[in-house]
Amino acid sequence: MAEARHPGRYGQDVLAGDWKAPPRGRSTEAPADLGIVVEEVTSGWVGEVVRVERDLGMVMLEDRHLRRKSFPLGPGFLLEGRPVVLVAPVAAAPKAAARTASGSRAVAGQRARVALPSRILVEGKHDAELVEKVWGDDLRVEGVAVEMLHGVDDLVGVVDDFDPGPDRRLGILVDHLVPGSKESRIAARLSDRDHVLVVGHPYVDVWQAVKPGRLGVDAWPVVPRSIEWKRGICAAFGWPHAEQADIARAWQHILSRVRSWTDLEPEFLGRVEELIDFVTAP
Repeated sequence: MAEARHPGRYGQDVLAGDWKAPPRGRSTEAPADLGIVVEEVTSGWVGEVVRVERDLGMVMLEDRHLRRKSFPLGPGFLLEGRPVVLVAPVAAAPKAAARTASGSRAVAGQRARVALPSRILVEGKHDAELVEKVWGDDLRVEGVAVEMLHGVDDLVGVVDDFDPGPDRRLGILVDHLVPGSKESRIAARLSDRDHVLVVGHPYVDVWQAVKPGRLGVDAWPVVPRSIEWKRGICAAFGWPHAEQADIARAWQHILSRVRSWTDLEPEFLGRVEELIDFVTAP
């Protein structure tokens, strides 16, 4: 008669239970709340969450040496030794503001006026979005429309087509309007035109009109001329920059850091105010 096998003689069946489960357990979602300490498993970087850039899908960690590094949100982190998928925390609902982003008193229920014949032209989509975020409420009350220029090479032709007049003024905001630049030469050709005002800021791109402190740095990175400026900025910040969609997300992140006129450089702020005064003057 065969000897009965002892149930513990050969140990447990290796296929018993959830044998596919990883040793630390399966990942669960965890909000990337400020102050929690996590480890990024690929690099072994351990740090405290000091910033979440939800529009970029990035989280910034600060290690014990106060060094900072950004990583994509998602899987690949350990929280208290357990694998987690970091997700952006739920944002609090914004409160109604007593003032507009430009500093004017907000008027509840104020309807936008029918657009005046006068216009403000700005060079590029990002410029238009920044002007809209800070001055949009005021411009709608005044009935001033902001339109986008696709470059300034044919600016004289654009002005001719608009046909400015006493009741049809045209204000134009140009990037990189510094002595000797292409933009300055084009603007000079319009200096004697009635009912037209061309002003500009000194920055390579309107991104620089946002104070660098809003991005947690003392100054905008210096990008070599051999590198496309926006991609160079993203690379310097450690942001994704391979695709045009990455650049668009980077701008939306920068724009999200702008709360009011106080977050903009005076060289940009003053020029936009000058244009608004020009096109709304009696």
